[in-house]
Amino acid sequence: MTSEPTEPSEAHPAPFRMPERLFAELAAGGGSPEAVAFLERAERARRLLLLRTLLDRLAELPTPLTPVAEAWGVFKEAAERAPEAVDRLLLAPTTGGWIAHMLRRVHGTATGPPLWAEAGRLNVLALTASLRAGSDTSLTVPLTDGGLHLPGLGLLRLPHAPPGQAVAQAVTRAGELTLSGPPPPGHDGARATVTYRPATAPVRELRPDRPRSDPRSHRPVPRAVDASPWLPLRTLTHTTPAGPVALPLEDLDPYRDLDDPVPPARLDADEAEQWQRVFDDAVAILAATGTGQGPGRMNPADIRAVVPYGRTAATPPAPPTVAVSASSGDSFGAMLISRPASPLALAETFVHEFQHSKLAALLHLFPLLEDDREERYYAPWRADPRHLTGLLHGAYAFTGVAGFWRDRLAEPAHAETAAYHFALRRLQSRLVVRTLLSSARLTAPGRRLVTGLARTLDGWLREPVGPAALARARTAAALHRTQWRLRNVAAAPAGPDGTLRFRPDRGFWPDTRTHAFATRPAVPRTPDEHLAADDPATALDGYAKDLARDPADPRARSGWIVARAVLDPGHATRRALARPELLRPDRP
Repeated sequence: MTSEPTEPSEAHPAPFRMPERLFAELAAGGGSPEAVAFLERAERARRLLLLRTLLDRLAELPTPLTPVAEAWGVFKEAAERAPEAVDRLLLAPTTGGWIAHMLRRVHGTATGPPLWAEAGRLNVLALTASLRAGSDTSLTVPLTDGGLHLPGLGLLRLPHAPPGQAVAQAVTRAGELTLSGPPPPGHDGARATVTYRPATAPVRELRPDRPRSDPRSHRPVPRAVDASPWLPLRTLTHTTPAGPVALPLEDLDPYRDLDDPVPPARLDADEAEQWQRVFDDAVAILAATGTGQGPGRMNPADIRAVVPYGRTAATPPAPPTVAVSASSGDSFGAMLISRPASPLALAETFVHEFQHSKLAALLHLFPLLEDDREERYYAPWRADPRHLTGLLHGAYAFTGVAGFWRDRLAEPAHAETAAYHFALRRLQSRLVVRTLLSSARLTAPGRRLVTGLARTLDGWLREPVGPAALARARTAAALHRTQWRLRNVAAAPAGPDGTLRFRPDRGFWPDTRTHAFATRPAVPRTPDEHLAADDPATALDGYAKDLARDPADPRARSGWIVARAVLDPGHATRRALARPELLRPDRP
């Protein structure tokens, strides 16, 4: 298949062509190592095209730094000397995040520090490329609060530096960096200088002389003050048949947040060690089923960065909850995640977010749909209405999640939970795929992609799942859709084209039921728990009591509607499930 953008060439750009078989693999929701490698090559081509556009816009920018053309020349020279190392720098998620942010800035849709300082990231990329290539160079670079962040390496800090933006001279020689900045206050013009050989630091080797704390004790361990000018990027490491792999645990880079620049937020050493522990077990879970091309399978080495979101409390959220996870099409392979307590949850999140990265890369290559960006569609994993692009992302991500749980069905430790999540996510994903196919807004490649997902999901829907897990999954799916409509859809006829009319007072609501129904409660107490325990009569009575206290409570109302439908699956209850917003609050 031919796609745009094109692969860059200084003189004659050529179309970037994806083999049909690789598109078919990705359309099924999976993708072989060859397909993922193709997407990475396409992202490289896109980055270079965007960089060329950006450099043209920055060429005349007034700056106290080394001019753009000269910095770009240093970068290209390093690429000729060490192409693989510099390619890794080009493909780093934070490089994509910086390029996207800068393009927004030059078009006036984003703000930030002085433009010359942010544009100076190019000089820093050139400097880092020179370090990786072992070449010699001298560049004027920007400092922020006395620190110079080297992408993929870490943060070099000048002692006693004043806050804010400043300019420094950086010299590389055979992998060693000398940084000279403005004089510290009260030093009579003497420039602050530091020399260092930058390198990353694996989390598991940071404090080998210190006994590991018991993760169950949650007691702080005293730490020595880090007086070194060098703050290394820490890496999560694991061993593969091809050798060791190190993934950045990115808490330093200003462009790690998948949006506008943010200051460094160094994790405590204990928190970093907890990340390594849960990461080890998550990788083992993924390795148990191999890294084939099926949906839900992935090679952890394909992750380009794990960005920790905040700090975890002494007691993390109960498994399998992940409080926050996100990714961006500008930062292929990066995942912003709040550390979960469960390795199983982290493994699932890796699959989920990498699905988003793959689809984003495909969207860079092909126009998959014509989206008017109107947020009017039901997504079974969201509290709010979504646009078609959001639906497509959700369908692709959760098809991968369904595949992940399908692979866990044969694992005794996870079988019951896996059966529920597999049944739930295949059902919800197929519903969204149907919406996409009936929208009449898919392009030819988009229809091929969504048809591929439908084929995968239809095959899975024919696979047997235990009746108890299947019943809980169907009930949870009905509860979410019913509560979504009660909270979002106005009690009014649909528009002339069949589109829903939405409530003006709708807002976010937490979905606590999806995971609550994963297992059958041993001692049910709440109406939800009775419903999950296959006791709809007791659940119905409990919901009725809740409604007597608050007739408009959408949680209790949705539970009452679904419990009644389980007890009496007739025409009247099916009608209430289809349009629950039309039922009057005073008449449950």
